[in-house]
Amino acid sequence: MPTRAGTEAPPGTSPTGESGPWRATTRRWVIRAVLLTALALWLLSLRNVDLDRMRDLGLLQVLPVLFWIAMALLTLGFCVALSNRRTGNGWFAAYVLALIAVIHATPSLLYPELRYSWAWKHVAVIDAMLRHGGEVPHAEEFSIYNQWPGFFQLNALFLRATGLGSPLGYAEWTQPLVNVLLLGPLLLMYRAVARDRRLIWGAVWIYYSCSWVGQDYFAPQAFAFLLFVTVIALVLRQLPSSALPRPGRQRRGSWPPGLLLLVLVIVAAIVSSHPLTPLMLLSALVVLSLPRRNRRVVLPVLAGAVVLTAAWDATVARPYISADLSSLVNDLLQPDANVVSGLARLGPAAPGQVIVSWVDRGLSGAAFLLAAIAFARRPWTRRTGLPLLVVSPMLLLAANAYGGEMIFRAYLFALPAAAFLIAALLLREGTRPRRRMLAVYPVLLAMLGGLVFGYYGKEAMNHFTSQEAAAVRYLIDTAPPGSRIVSLSSSMPGVDEDYDLHERAPVDDQDLADKRLLVRNPLSGVQALVDVATASEPAYVILSRAQAAESYLNGTLPADTVSRLQSALAKAPNFTLVYRNRDAAVYRYDAPAEGTH
Repeated sequence: MPTRAGTEAPPGTSPTGESGPWRATTRRWVIRAVLLTALALWLLSLRNVDLDRMRDLGLLQVLPVLFWIAMALLTLGFCVALSNRRTGNGWFAAYVLALIAVIHATPSLLYPELRYSWAWKHVAVIDAMLRHGGEVPHAEEFSIYNQWPGFFQLNALFLRATGLGSPLGYAEWTQPLVNVLLLGPLLLMYRAVARDRRLIWGAVWIYYSCSWVGQDYFAPQAFAFLLFVTVIALVLRQLPSSALPRPGRQRRGSWPPGLLLLVLVIVAAIVSSHPLTPLMLLSALVVLSLPRRNRRVVLPVLAGAVVLTAAWDATVARPYISADLSSLVNDLLQPDANVVSGLARLGPAAPGQVIVSWVDRGLSGAAFLLAAIAFARRPWTRRTGLPLLVVSPMLLLAANAYGGEMIFRAYLFALPAAAFLIAALLLREGTRPRRRMLAVYPVLLAMLGGLVFGYYGKEAMNHFTSQEAAAVRYLIDTAPPGSRIVSLSSSMPGVDEDYDLHERAPVDDQDLADKRLLVRNPLSGVQALVDVATASEPAYVILSRAQAAESYLNGTLPADTVSRLQSALAKAPNFTLVYRNRDAAVYRYDAPAEGTH
């Protein structure tokens, strides 16, 4: 290579006269040392974390400075790896796996009980299906799980095969495991459209840095989303066009029969496991089929997905579809209402949660904005099909509010494609990588900063103590079949166990008038709920730390509702305190005999 003086540089040296091999060796050792140091600091930071100090901002308030240093150092090491064209896939994978561990294994290591009340609900569904050998009778509002049982039956099959008694033992590690498993489909997707491994791994890093929605817990959604990304990746690999043709491999633009069959089996698993994900898949396949050159690949999968979804909805899921058909039509007529959450608040949201909400919106908006800029500034990305995949989930916003969560789900399904576009914008091939990393590093740090607000900001109500779990176990073991269980919210660990035997009545599921009555007069509000119970069986009221935290954080009820209700129940006739510990209390209600007051 000519030097600035016009002479040839000696072999093994850079144009500046520095030893090329020496610099490469130094950079490799820096990449290794930074990774190991960051992991060591992360593990050290988890000692003696006081979870009781969590308030408005959840884990953000209790994780020590050492944790944030570890995250910043890990990001720095990844940027150093990106700046080196010789960094191998193994080191990129090691950094991404470390990022997954830091983000997703931290709650699993810190919490004594399974995270998220919804994860506990899914454990209860699997236990009930095991007891009944399949469909659960008298499921009431849980009947939707009978109509989309794929995820639950797969877990039941695993438990029977292994001899485990419950999924509770492995469910708490679902989030790190799901994210590790998702790495394979993401790589498959990005390698279908690019060869540059720095671009591919940069896109993977950006995906994990922006995935704040938190739909990776023990749930059918996480299972179906993993399969969704797998199907899309396999479709992209078969498309006849790509951004960068790969040497040694001719794209055929058609399906080998065995691979097409595998894709349809995966689609069937999605259709049987979750009501929303098949619609997201259909939307993605429809937009991918718009370019004529793609139709030979996309249309067979699209046709199979349409047939499988229609057949399932017309048979197994017909009760749910029939009951909700009118609301689906109303949602189509009011698409603007599907963009906002339908949460009714009777109290102010916590100040920290207002910040969390704005940071979430900022990160989501920034991701879409950067993807749009990449579409304009990187014309080659338009041939990949990924811009179409960013847009496709937005079509569902006009179809259904999905309990006020559709905007979050649309972001979730658009993110894998958006992450690659962002990487294409930030990590342009052919530029000076080391200088570029100086600008990229703060951007990646900002993404992680936004992620932790959304992912850790509600942990005061998402995590449960051992005392709360003990109170719920006492309640489930004590309450006779047919008893009604009243609570302020569903934020309790395991209260849905034996849901086919007990009737649940969380206040946050009641009509707005019932909630307002409870706010005005806590005893009258609870009395109206327990009086519905049969006189032959007692009713129970359970109050807990997490319920109080949810009321305070979300403002669904005034922050003092739990304490006011406890004071009222302590003096009320027919209510007896039967269990109490530091974080929970259980009251039994015995209906008065006829003729008494």
